[in-house]
Amino acid sequence: MTSTAAAPAVPPSRALAPDVLIAGGGLAGATLALALKQGGLTPLVIDPQPPAETLAPTFDGRSTAVAFSSFRMLKALGMGEALTPHACRMDRILVTDGRHPGAASAPPSPAFLRFDADEIADRTDGEPLGYLIENRRIRLAQAEAMSRAGVDLRAPARLTDLKLERDRVTARLDDGTAVRAPLVVAADGRGSAVRAAAGIDTVGWGYGQSGVVATVRLEQDHGHVAHEYFLPAGPFAILPLTDRRASLVWTESTRRAEALKAASDAAFLSHLRRRFGEFLGQVTVEGPRFVYPLSLELAEALTGPRAALVGDAAHGVHPVAGQGLNMGLKDVAALTEVLVEAARRGEDIGSSAVLDRYSRWRRFDKVTLAAGFDGFVRLFSNDLPPVRLLRGLGMAMVNRVAPLRRAFMQEAGGAAGDLPRLLRGEAV
Repeated sequence: MTSTAAAPAVPPSRALAPDVLIAGGGLAGATLALALKQGGLTPLVIDPQPPAETLAPTFDGRSTAVAFSSFRMLKALGMGEALTPHACRMDRILVTDGRHPGAASAPPSPAFLRFDADEIADRTDGEPLGYLIENRRIRLAQAEAMSRAGVDLRAPARLTDLKLERDRVTARLDDGTAVRAPLVVAADGRGSAVRAAAGIDTVGWGYGQSGVVATVRLEQDHGHVAHEYFLPAGPFAILPLTDRRASLVWTESTRRAEALKAASDAAFLSHLRRRFGEFLGQVTVEGPRFVYPLSLELAEALTGPRAALVGDAAHGVHPVAGQGLNMGLKDVAALTEVLVEAARRGEDIGSSAVLDRYSRWRRFDKVTLAAGFDGFVRLFSNDLPPVRLLRGLGMAMVNRVAPLRRAFMQEAGGAAGDLPRLLRGEAV
């Protein structure tokens, strides 16, 4: 893995000529680079953030519920050894709706949703529903894997003069280095500059909510159970981590979320204990608090001239179901398979005919999941009595109908539909 400071000088007469230019070296962009490299293509990753900053514990406080199919993919790309010690199994998910947390300590009720990995063990070879992994651990594993694979990462660096021409992509780095490639991939997040250069518009809206994220240490073991409480202000999730810890995602109005971040440690802990309950004993906060505004942003297309979108550049969704990164990894797996197969057939990997295959593969899943998450947020962040009655009836129905409950778990685990090879744990 190289940075702009360590990269060899490029003579003015010769441009860098990767097979795929990747804008963004975050979770989706780095995984794409590793997948393409495994498939025999040469990626070049450009990221504006210095690696030392992105790998620091203070850069990203979030943890991700990595679906079991996504974890297979990360292992297939050489990250299993680094991630496994930090991956906490999520064997059960308990969901409840109310004005205050209570599902964990209350007796069983048909108004609760209870998902159990044992119910689909025959279809998943005993995999859990997913694995909770701190984002910083994923970034470290990616960095190590990229270094071993010899992926060319230029960071900190920025793309300038990006042109999407009929037969190629041309650009310059901010140090003057020229780049030519048949394809550019936008993995540069919600405010994607590559998406804008491709002329792809977005639709979306804010929720007026922010997620307060913190890591806590528990007095009692969490038992590999994730809890999600749907409250009037938004969902409150307790997600199990290794070493008897949990990641909290506490949704509030943006104004209140900022106040919680700015509160003293004692005040924050007092609010947290009232919200958290006592079913896991005393909790103590470890490390800083983070606040992330919540919104929906969908690209109107997944491809443009010589360009493809993955991850948040394609679909930024509410974290209510913990599927944001999993959707991005599905993009990466599908795009990699399309590009690698096209290259092996001698096709132009940046042509519209090739990129259309990727778009068709991912378009329906992207739209349906994003719409489902948005409807879920609107349905559950609502305290009107008729809506609460409808929610209770719906939860009771899902909880009582085993085939429906198993279908939800299969979908959340990423094992439904036409899966790319990487999501089946197979190399490209």
